Amino acid sequence: MIKLKVCLLTCAFMIKLSFTMLSTHFKCRGGIYPRSNVERFPVPDEKVIWNSEYKQYQPQNYTEASLYGKPWADPDIGNSNFCPKWNAVDGKVSRVSYMGPYQIINGYPQNPIGRTGICGRGILGRWGPNHAADPVVTRWKRFDSGKIVIDEHNRPILQFVAIKRGDTGEWALPGGMVDPGEKVSATAVREFQEEAINSLVMSEEEKKAWAQKFHEFFNEGEIVYKGYVDDRRNTDNAWMETIAYNFHDDNGTIVGALKLHAGDDAVGVRWVDATPNISLYASHDVILKEVLKKRLT
Repeated sequence: MIKLKVCLLTCAFMIKLSFTMLSTHFKCRGGIYPRSNVERFPVPDEKVIWNSEYKQYQPQNYTEASLYGKPWADPDIGNSNFCPKWNAVDGKVSRVSYMGPYQIINGYPQNPIGRTGICGRGILGRWGPNHAADPVVTRWKRFDSGKIVIDEHNRPILQFVAIKRGDTGEWALPGGMVDPGEKVSATAVREFQEEAINSLVMSEEEKKAWAQKFHEFFNEGEIVYKGYVDDRRNTDNAWMETIAYNFHDDNGTIVGALKLHAGDDAVGVRWVDATPNISLYASHDVILKEVLKKRLT
């Protein structure tokens, strides 16, 4: 009886794990790899996890040529001057995955979720985990009178700042890559300022004024997600991970009153109603659902 219970629990765990993998590993399978003409090798749902036998699996090796020589990008594995410390902080670069220790197979880091249909580094700068930070800046939707708008279920409507990406045309959170040695929380704030209010074109006086307003507000962020991102750039050997912070303007007087201006990589920016069925870039819709769950329960 005990063995049967253990077996059932194990099976239930594996089913849940497989479902989680598929739900966070869908956009990075199939089709043409971004900014290339390289087609991914087909990866059926049942062949995603590495311990499932797939003798026919022959993904193409692809690393964009423009990455070579860039100071923020890794050299090729096998380069005599490149001796990365996997699963560790390597100088100023963190090669630690939020998913736990990842495997190194024949010298290459292995995507912890599973097969993607392409190997190499693709268009990502780092082998292994590439860390980003995503700020989810929210407010309550209000009438001109200041009264909070209520939906048909008698719940307040939450809004968030969304940017329209210039590369894919999809709506997304205003996040970006963590610079070497930079605190992840600092990345989230920097990316919001660069992409949502276009601080890159502000005068020094304007930047100082906003810095004072933002100081307290952006010190109160809460982590709502930390882990793997289902990003189209992911490969078998390089993948995106993020930490998402929610910064909520409850009375709408700080960022809630901002005039938004697209900057940096964004071509548009606006306040968007947060709904459970919203579709966003990469895993951003999953992150937003966590924020909704937090704010409305």
